[in-house]
Amino acid sequence: YTVRSSESGPREARALAHAFNSMVARLQADDEQRRNLLADVTHELRTPLTVIQGNLEGLLDGIYPRDDAHLQPILEETRVLSRLIDDLRTLALAESGALALQKEPTDLAMLVSETVAFFQAQADGVELSADAEPGLVLELDPERIRQVLENLIANALRYAPRGGTIRVRCFAEGAHAKVSVSDTGAGIPPDELPHIFDRFYKSRDSRGTGLGLAIAKNLVIAHGGEISAQSALDKGTTLHFTLPLQT
Repeated sequence: YTVRSSESGPREARALAHAFNSMVARLQADDEQRRNLLADVTHELRTPLTVIQGNLEGLLDGIYPRDDAHLQPILEETRVLSRLIDDLRTLALAESGALALQKEPTDLAMLVSETVAFFQAQADGVELSADAEPGLVLELDPERIRQVLENLIANALRYAPRGGTIRVRCFAEGAHAKVSVSDTGAGIPPDELPHIFDRFYKSRDSRGTGLGLAIAKNLVIAHGGEISAQSALDKGTTLHFTLPLQT
């Protein structure tokens, strides 16, 4: 993929050489992306598999007693693997344009409120609230947009300190509905901010797989919307996405 044609000679020949070079460049980028994805997936799978293997060998060798305390970590790691596989499948379908959306008229304010209510039990020491404009009924896939909201709220909960706040807002803005998730965490360094929606990109202290925001981005794009982030160190982060009011 490193070979390029010389773009010289008659105009038709130059155009053909340019088209060839552009095609090879795209193939090279796709190949690099495939190699990077394979390396990332291998890395993410290695940790839970190592934990499972080590614990099972310990149980079989009699090093650990076969009780709930030693079986529970194995079960948790299998759940990690299951989530990773589900996330990879969703991401692959979304990036290839093959993800089938089950759209239906959906009350966005109700969807936001229900999702926030689901996370209240996990918001230990963090004030989590919703401010949703009523009457926003959109044609969308409610399960996929719920997945977007869950990823954004779960991400905010990872970084919001005890005593901090997370506010989820939903309102109409021109021809779009806008949803934002704001937290009062430490913020994202400027050099990391442009990469947070890249798959497998994780901050230095992240405990996730690095797929949540990449999946959110692709699901929003599949609905014809856009997603972005704003952040300031020591002041917090706001992730927001838009959805067209009419499709």
